[in-house]
Amino acid sequence: MVKLFINIGNKVLSFLYLMGGLSNLAFQSFYWTFAGPHKKQRILEQAQKAGVESLPIISLVALFIGVIMALQTAYQMQRLGSEMYIASIVALSLVRELGPVIASLVVAGRVGAAITAEIGSMQVTEQIDALQTLATNPIRYLVVPRLLALSIMLPILTLYADVIGIFGGYLICVHKLGISSSMYLNITFDSLLFKDLFSGLIKTIFFGMIIAFVSCYHGFNVEGGAEGVGRATTRSVVTSFIFIISADCFFTALFYFIFP
Repeated sequence: MVKLFINIGNKVLSFLYLMGGLSNLAFQSFYWTFAGPHKKQRILEQAQKAGVESLPIISLVALFIGVIMALQTAYQMQRLGSEMYIASIVALSLVRELGPVIASLVVAGRVGAAITAEIGSMQVTEQIDALQTLATNPIRYLVVPRLLALSIMLPILTLYADVIGIFGGYLICVHKLGISSSMYLNITFDSLLFKDLFSGLIKTIFFGMIIAFVSCYHGFNVEGGAEGVGRATTRSVVTSFIFIISADCFFTALFYFIFP
């Protein structure tokens, strides 16, 4: 029983330490973000890594999600004779929830892990100490470009994932269920409102911040050489997933009351 309470206490202290470290990193990052100026080349490099290079995997995942959504919805809708409503269900599900969450989780697993490994390797090899010796702030040099790149590119990736997912549903509805192309597109656009698109995209800005802060934090706190880099990368991805799902739950409830 004593060991149980000790383990619970250690977990609570670790969580509080994590939240304190993330808050401190976020405060410094926002300060240097608004302090400027920034080197556009570094931001563009990170935007390419986070955005352009993520397009293939985002395309594959979003397409299959759209296909799966259409097939699973058709299974029930065919019983009710309401196949025409599959388009609206797929579109709303992707734009409001699945698109933002899937895109964020993919980026967290792909880009977040790479950021943690890169910064962790710099920490192990004392390159971050070298930056401080050269009077270069590590937060400004390493975190801010990644923060800006993820906050900008993740909404764009989400919008792209929405389009690809809706196209996946289009393939099933038109070529499998016999729904006309014009009817599918009309129902899709009629069912979508600006608030649906807004609520889906605004969340991804915060998801991008979560990925940047969590990945950089774990990278800065690597201990134990190459093995420590591996552990930090795993913790970074898991923590990002938990925070993204938690934040999505919060924003979904918030937007439900704001935009009923």
